[in-house]
Amino acid sequence: MESNNSLQNSFEDITPVEVCGVNIYPFKSVDDLIDAADRRKRILVAINAEKIVNSTPTTRGIINSNIGYSDGVGAVKALKQKGCGDVPKIPGCELWLNIINRFHDSHSFYLLGSKQEVIEQTVNKLRTEFPDLNIVGYRNGYLKDDADRQAVIDEVVSLRPDVVFVAMGSPRQELLMSDMQARHQAIYQGLGGSFDVYSGNVERAPQWWLDHNLEFLHRFVKNPKRFKRLIPIGKFALRLLFHRI
Repeated sequence: MESNNSLQNSFEDITPVEVCGVNIYPFKSVDDLIDAADRRKRILVAINAEKIVNSTPTTRGIINSNIGYSDGVGAVKALKQKGCGDVPKIPGCELWLNIINRFHDSHSFYLLGSKQEVIEQTVNKLRTEFPDLNIVGYRNGYLKDDADRQAVIDEVVSLRPDVVFVAMGSPRQELLMSDMQARHQAIYQGLGGSFDVYSGNVERAPQWWLDHNLEFLHRFVKNPKRFKRLIPIGKFALRLLFHRI
């Protein structure tokens, strides 16, 4: 088994790659990413074409001071164009379950996000699948005002979980996790709509779409109102085509 020093050095040897001002770590596997997260206690930010194109100085600051990973095919192709040949796509909706599978008997967890019924379904399912899972707290993602927002930060600080999952969509979840992180060091991960998928309230794309890197298109087919979210994907595809990343 590797020593703690060698594990630490192995992460320090991984240099983030800058793509349009956004730093992405070219991890070779999910395990490498989880190892780095557990050692560094940072926010794990899923990087895809939409997040890169829509990034602001504030969100880039959060990403670049934490751990951005290749969640989307656009990020993977950008890394390969930058010379990183063996970088896999690491879907955030799978990563959080990988984290739970690794640490369910050793770490404590806090879950935030989605509607009340969805978060309760998520917690109940997790406790069935992982009977020894220590969920120290959870709540829905509907924070009405600054008082609600401060209350949930205070709760996380009080409970001191090892892992915090926030499913509120970008950039709200990144901004909230950044404020939490300033007061309590932990592994943080933003999950978007992952609780809805895990609880069975939203169907993920069938395997064929996943295998062909077309999950984003399946979401549009299922919900055409998402068409505006295809625009940054198209913009980023053009940047890739003309090597302007």
